[in-house]
Amino acid sequence: MALTRIYIVAGELSGDILGAGVMRALRARHPDLEFRGIGGPRMLAEGMHSCFALETLSVMGLVEVFKHLPELLRVRRALKADALAWQPDVMLGIDAPDFNLGLERALRDAGITTAHYVSPSVWAWRQGRVKGIARAVDTMLTLLPFEAEFYREHRVPVAFVGHPLADEMALENDRQAAREALGLVPGALTLAILPGSRASEIRFLGTTFLAVAEALCHRFEALQVVIPAASPARRDELAVLLAAHPALAARVTLIDGQSREAMVASDAVLLTSGTAALEAMLCHRAMLVAYKMAPATYWLASRLVKTPWISLPNLIAREAIVPELIQNAATPEAIVESLSTMLDDADERAALEARFATMHAELQRGASARAADAIEALAAGRALNQERP
Repeated sequence: MALTRIYIVAGELSGDILGAGVMRALRARHPDLEFRGIGGPRMLAEGMHSCFALETLSVMGLVEVFKHLPELLRVRRALKADALAWQPDVMLGIDAPDFNLGLERALRDAGITTAHYVSPSVWAWRQGRVKGIARAVDTMLTLLPFEAEFYREHRVPVAFVGHPLADEMALENDRQAAREALGLVPGALTLAILPGSRASEIRFLGTTFLAVAEALCHRFEALQVVIPAASPARRDELAVLLAAHPALAARVTLIDGQSREAMVASDAVLLTSGTAALEAMLCHRAMLVAYKMAPATYWLASRLVKTPWISLPNLIAREAIVPELIQNAATPEAIVESLSTMLDDADERAALEARFATMHAELQRGASARAADAIEALAAGRALNQERP
């Protein structure tokens, strides 16, 4: 079956990366394939017609979503009408489950085949949601093997495709070459700090992370710090915060993007939870995850989330191999003590780097191509009136 139209809705920058990979894989097989929906710069470069800016769906936290709910509902109605008028072969929602699953359910009820890429954390909290997922999607595409097993147990059609970042990132990397490329001292102890891609993350943790950097620079005389800014807006916000720490000026290198290069160049990484933690794992670098959110959001989340970990390396390993300091525990003093231990113990860092390399290899599956396979099979199966759950 030749595919002609795919509707894709991505929710944030990480979804933009995934979407672009699937688009490339599908278009290699179907050169005239058209894409429409919501995408970011990578998807736009692959030929996506985006009906709204990617940032439209980039709302962080439970409370924050409630504040933006009327606008999000308006956007979802508009996308539903647009997709129904366009009549794609498949609608693929990428992440953003609170938004996309509702859209997928509405389109599926109207006869459009749907898939969802990146499982929501249904295995961690409110497992009853899997029933709604089964009604919303014809197939779930998961990045991680334990997620696929969960869906099989609940009899939801699923394809484990692996993680595109694991395919994209080399199993071997060169720390010294990365330092030279970034203008860092090749032999100096190096800390990379990734304060997040959202303004709210800079607001909640920017000052804390810089206080940590200042304390560590006092403790380690030769330490150098590299901070990649996720966007020009984040760079401006970080520059304002750095101005309040003039003693750091000679020890901090603030760069535009290049977060992976910064992590490869580092001995250890301080970051917020999310895709950055997975990237640090795939760079094979020791890390500490710190995270803060609005108090009301944290109050709700702490009562709903049942998993003992929030970072992807720990979730994949099913044990605490990465320290996590969350909310009130994420104080400058606690972060400094944990990172000091990490920076002092080269043998422990080397052991963790070796383990991360093994985990990296296990996730290399050719994910974009496998996702394209699943979408093609799904479209062909729906053409045969495949029974829905």
